[in-house]
Amino acid sequence: MTQGQAQPPSAVYVSFSAEIIPHTCEALIAALAKCASEGVPEVHLLISTPGGHVMNGMNLYNMLRAMPFRLVTHNVGNVDSIGNAIFLAGEHRVASPHSTFMFHGVGFDAPQGTRLEEKVLRERLDSLLADQKRIAAIMDERTSLDMEQIEPLFLGAQTKDAAFAASTGIVHEVRDVDIPQGAPIMALVFQR
Repeated sequence: MTQGQAQPPSAVYVSFSAEIIPHTCEALIAALAKCASEGVPEVHLLISTPGGHVMNGMNLYNMLRAMPFRLVTHNVGNVDSIGNAIFLAGEHRVASPHSTFMFHGVGFDAPQGTRLEEKVLRERLDSLLADQKRIAAIMDERTSLDMEQIEPLFLGAQTKDAAFAASTGIVHEVRDVDIPQGAPIMALVFQR
């Protein structure tokens, strides 16, 4: 930091309530890159997402893990599907008392009129299983769940509460978000 340059805030709060798709992920990465380049030591990501594309979610997870600040993730509503992997990028993870986590297997949308032959189906299945394996590996690595506990979550399309998340190491604590007065807040807003 050069003389006369403003001291970065000790923490920045970033609100992300969106589907995991290319433009929302790119906007979040840009906001977090700005925090990193300004030398912010801690970022609180307030997240609520219905999930979205696995490819974008894995990119976001890896970018979050690479950032030079301490990342605290807060589930402030629903963290669904690939959102769980993104949420698990946090060094410290918090769930609001009435928040939920939804797990299900990876799927794909076939355009109307798509002809599905054995070769195409095998390719799609291999891709789905590979994506599911990557998400399960993150859960195995970042929580107290093991693969025997993770696999039924994918097969059962289950929604779990904050107490479950705390008991399995998905979160470190259950509490409401507490943003200090005057703390910088970046709200990412997307057209729907």
